[in-house]
Amino acid sequence: MSEFWQGWWLIGAIHLLAAASPGPDFLFATRHTLRYGRGSGLWCSFGITLGLSVHLLYSLLGLAALIAASEGIMSAIRYLGGGYLIYLGIKGVRARSVNFEHGVAESASKPKPWKSVALGFGCNLFNPKAPLYFLSLFTVVLSPCMPLSWWLGYGVWIMGLQMGWFSLLVYGISHTKVRRMLGRFGGWIERLLGGAMIFLGLKLWVSR
Repeated sequence: MSEFWQGWWLIGAIHLLAAASPGPDFLFATRHTLRYGRGSGLWCSFGITLGLSVHLLYSLLGLAALIAASEGIMSAIRYLGGGYLIYLGIKGVRARSVNFEHGVAESASKPKPWKSVALGFGCNLFNPKAPLYFLSLFTVVLSPCMPLSWWLGYGVWIMGLQMGWFSLLVYGISHTKVRRMLGRFGGWIERLLGGAMIFLGLKLWVSR
């Protein structure tokens, strides 16, 4: 059983570093929280966390290596992921300016919880780096010979860390002092975040 706990802490350290690294999920959760408030940001974070369940499932089935080694599948994921990021980025760039100090949390334009979940889920699901990440995690810690109970335990642990990190991010960004500090620069910040997502999407399209 000590082997299980060694893997537990090793996975925790690796995944926290991965989750905290700025990327598409980070940019989208930040933009979504700033524009729509804490509640929508948490629903978006839940969607991002749910996206991990798909990556964990194909890793459990031993498909991570096949996906990572298939040029066709990786190209499809890359183009889908890039297109989705460009779509989200264009929405950010073209969005009506909002004063982040007040936000639009009570506005009729605030998305329904299911939509925030779906957008976050898609952002994580179409990340082409995910199969490579889980393949490396699979090689270092996980094993197809591992008991199913260990897999379930590690999966819940990874998703809990993901949700915990993004919840902290959402609470930090939605803090009154932070929103007040950003204030009237809301429109420019949204355009900057949207432009960054468009850049990442285009980078995925041209990368090999």
